[in-house]
Amino acid sequence: MTTEPAFIDQLRSIATDPAARGLADDAAVLTVGKQALVFTKDMLAEGVHFLPDDPPCDVAWKLVAVNVSDLAAKGATPLACLTGHTLTGDAAWDSAFVKGLQEALDHYSMMLIGGDTISAPAGTARVLSLTAIGLPSVPVPPPRAGALASDGLFVTGTIGDGWAGLQLLQDGRTAPQSLIAAYRRPQARIADGCALAQVAHAMMDVSDGLLIDAARMASASGLAVRIDLAKVPLSADFAATFGADQAAALCAATGGDDYQLLFAADSEAHLPVAACRVGGFGEGSGLTISWNGMPVDLPKKLGWQHG
Repeated sequence: MTTEPAFIDQLRSIATDPAARGLADDAAVLTVGKQALVFTKDMLAEGVHFLPDDPPCDVAWKLVAVNVSDLAAKGATPLACLTGHTLTGDAAWDSAFVKGLQEALDHYSMMLIGGDTISAPAGTARVLSLTAIGLPSVPVPPPRAGALASDGLFVTGTIGDGWAGLQLLQDGRTAPQSLIAAYRRPQARIADGCALAQVAHAMMDVSDGLLIDAARMASASGLAVRIDLAKVPLSADFAATFGADQAAALCAATGGDDYQLLFAADSEAHLPVAACRVGGFGEGSGLTISWNGMPVDLPKKLGWQHG
């Protein structure tokens, strides 16, 4: 089986235009005339990124939000999108999905301008996609690669709520609702991304897990990164449900589905939005983690990865 990193490595020999950013970023930045545009594409697969019994309107919301989150991580505002949809013969599901899609697009002020559909036999797992286009707020949108050895590592919001929501649903639980909503209806941080693009040396969203995404940023920047799990921000509902000790923080930091903004910036910089410093960069390579400054062994899996 071809792994995701191996396949992307093969694609790099084709994606040679500067707009592709070496396929080492969350989005492409294409300049047409004097106008730069940010492009991103994310896919959701049933049974992988959403549960078969998730409401279709929520699936549509998540499809839009995860793509808009990639735009936000480049300091871009949503402009338009194209969608790809698998039809499996369930007309009621598709109609509810379309209603949810309209709700999400209206929320993010994004136009639907096209796409494609395919038909598949009933019972086939749905695969859905969106190609989102955004307008950058700065001349050069912050890449993944760009962190400096003296930078701090910061994250917006709280970490772990999306993972927690999935655990609750898989256990047949429906509360706390805030955690369920974080999994089914993540919120892309557009305003924060536009503000942080002014000061961030590198930025991406946390989709696959805080640890694995921080490691990716450090690798792209040619640096080492360290994270103190005790500084990972947890919501009150997460802490009340799963705890706030080292084990709980590690689950939060590897769970994924957060869609918060992870960024590198000057440790002394005045940040335009609320964010928590969870670590920093240095010379070298690799990821190290600690708990209140005491070293902690890396887990076998840093986060979600296909293949």
